[in-house]
Amino acid sequence: MPIVVGSIFILLGLVGILWSRREQKGYDYRLSTRTDLREFLNHWPVRPQPGSLKVGGWIAVVVGLFLLLLGAAFLIWG
Repeated sequence: MPIVVGSIFILLGLVGILWSRREQKGYDYRLSTRTDLREFLNHWPVRPQPGSLKVGGWIAVVVGLFLLLLGAAFLIWG
């Protein structure tokens, strides 16, 4: 069971990291096509911050790896 949950955490973490990259590229592209920087200065409209998605993704990957190792240890020594 920990192996399955760990795999799901790793997949969710990778999705979060990839979503973060896509969000950052889209944000940078939108800023480069505008003549003013009002969106950059006011942070409106509010959208998920790419940095928080990246950090959350890495945390999920680390927790997933820990659960995979825990599940493997239970399989070997259990």
